[in-house]
Amino acid sequence: MTKQRKPSYLNFDIDSYPWKPDINYRENPEAYRVGKGEQGVLICQPYKTEIGKHWRFKTPDIAKHSSDTIYSQFNNYITQNDFVGADMARKFLQMGYTRARRYANYKGGKKYDKENEYKPLERGTGDPEKAAAAAIFYEKWKIAEAHPIYAKLKRDWKQAFG
Repeated sequence: MTKQRKPSYLNFDIDSYPWKPDINYRENPEAYRVGKGEQGVLICQPYKTEIGKHWRFKTPDIAKHSSDTIYSQFNNYITQNDFVGADMARKFLQMGYTRARRYANYKGGKKYDKENEYKPLERGTGDPEKAAAAAIFYEKWKIAEAHPIYAKLKRDWKQAFG
């Protein structure tokens, strides 16, 4: 028998989370940590606001416009040698993929039944249009992640700051 997985947010320890909402990461970039996946994406200001206002995935057309806009921001941050901004834009592209996939896989984007001890809900009940939106974000995310200047900035950042 396999142990049932529950959402990670149930036992979330905010005090040990390295990203803080009261830090301006443009003014204090040394406080930024790359982390794994999308960690910190909805916290790190001012990037959360700058990029987040463009993050949408309701339809493939909206996802295309959104991912193009965010990828353009990614390139602007690269041009400005702003690794934190570029990494945050990359995280928003990744999150566009993962959130749209969740809505493609699960009706209403909900993976767990809160009313039933957080048992996993049935897969395959979601919106097929979201799968197309996810594919659009996935393509841009992978292009951003493979960008050679971004890769160098990320390597240098992790070596200097973690």
